[in-house]
Amino acid sequence: MPSLRSLTVLSLCVALAACSKLTQENYAKLETGMTRVQVEQLLGKPTECSGALGISSCTWGDETRFVSVQFASDRVVMYAGQGLQ
Repeated sequence: MPSLRSLTVLSLCVALAACSKLTQENYAKLETGMTRVQVEQLLGKPTECSGALGISSCTWGDETRFVSVQFASDRVVMYAGQGLQ
């Protein structure tokens, strides 16, 4: 029989997955020209970012389910997504 702690952890994982901002609806709201702040309001804090000289690339999610956004001077120039539902 599962312990109370196991059930609590499982419940939290399910709740977090249900609250994920990585959805097809949010992806559809992305537009070129948006600011990085606007994208973070929509998707939350990125999992990873890298860049130099005013160009950066940020990713939300993991290898199978993600949104990748490229910024120039903190404005969206390109974006792509995979595994969104």
